[in-house]
Amino acid sequence: MDVANHISIPTGITGTDSDDNINVTHKAISEVKKIKAQNNIPEDYGLRVGVKGGGCSGMSYTLGYDAAPRDDDRVLESNDMKIFIDSKSIFYLMGITLDYTDGLMGRGFTFNNPNATKTCGCGSSFGV
Repeated sequence: MDVANHISIPTGITGTDSDDNINVTHKAISEVKKIKAQNNIPEDYGLRVGVKGGGCSGMSYTLGYDAAPRDDDRVLESNDMKIFIDSKSIFYLMGITLDYTDGLMGRGFTFNNPNATKTCGCGSSFGV
């Protein structure tokens, strides 16, 4: 992916390299800010990104907003954006690219996960 189209945030985990960074496209950042503004979510809230068991391929992605990180969170920051990822999810999300699409096939956030060995048709579920 062209660096001009996204930010790349190191995970801060010892032994990782740039391939393990969390990537967020500028389009996704713009949509996160737009949703915050439309829903009167305070500017200092962080984007919570995670995974949970379930979905047609075994695990599914979660997105939301939180006022503050939890005790077991990694806090990643770049370009005035805070991302909270819990310690269990971070290993499934290393190398992921969060994007936003508004094409003919639908609108929404998409996850390009190089660790996924299988995905479902809806794009919100994966297996490792």
